[in-house]
Amino acid sequence: MDSSARKLTRFIPKPLENIGRKLNPKQIITALTAIDAEAKAERLLRDDDAERKRVWLVIIVACICLLLVHYLKYSSVLAETIRLLESSFGIENHQWSREFRYHPYRELIGYLWWGAWNLIGFLIIPMLTIKLVMKQPLKHYGWQMGGVKQHWLGYVLLASPIMFFAFLVSFRDDFANHYPFYNLAHKSWLDLILWECIYIAQFIAVEFFFRGFLVNGLRIPFGSLSIAVMCLPYLMLHFPKLWLESFGAISFGFFLGILALRSKSIWGGVAVHVSIALMMDCMAMMQGKGFPEQLMR
Repeated sequence: MDSSARKLTRFIPKPLENIGRKLNPKQIITALTAIDAEAKAERLLRDDDAERKRVWLVIIVACICLLLVHYLKYSSVLAETIRLLESSFGIENHQWSREFRYHPYRELIGYLWWGAWNLIGFLIIPMLTIKLVMKQPLKHYGWQMGGVKQHWLGYVLLASPIMFFAFLVSFRDDFANHYPFYNLAHKSWLDLILWECIYIAQFIAVEFFFRGFLVNGLRIPFGSLSIAVMCLPYLMLHFPKLWLESFGAISFGFFLGILALRSKSIWGGVAVHVSIALMMDCMAMMQGKGFPEQLMR
């Protein structure tokens, strides 16, 4: 840096200087290089055969979890499960099915079923695998605060443009009609709060599965390529959503993967996901059906 450039940087506020440094594309290469170097150093301390078996276990469990969540999360599966239980317990005239079909909270119960399978497939099964089969602590897979505070600026810079873009598109009719996913969230504060609790719990599970279990499970043998591997199923998870959201999931998952490995925590990613999701729901309700006017219905 020449003398004129040094003089110029003296007049740049420290926060802006930090932001400019974070936005430098070279920072991405630096972060990926550091992840690769750390993985290479840890590989030297591991038994190759044991590590290969562990990676196979992570991939097999991930495939099983993705299958379970994808095919069992739908409310139609819940309805079929109720019919099977009716047959098993000898319930006549499809009484349970009728009660479910006409229940005032039927849609919310369906989303509770959806959230439960996300928790089972993306959080509980991976955690049991780590603790009972791999015999490893959960903190090695991002279940800790780690260095989130040291990387807070990276998370803010990741969330800010997405939230700004969400604000712009929130004025479109298709956006207001798409969010919140629960169509009756505007009916009462109980509906809205219960929905958001399910939604947030699902984000914790998703973040642990992709940025905890997958990237950390593959990090030592694959290095930074573990992020690329994680991005493929993460993109496919977004296919039912709006195409812009699916397209953005590629870069979003990539940067969250870097931050998760650098901070050794999933909680920064959870905070980003939750803040964006809550903002999108609130903006859609403001532009559409409005906020609830009663506590319960």
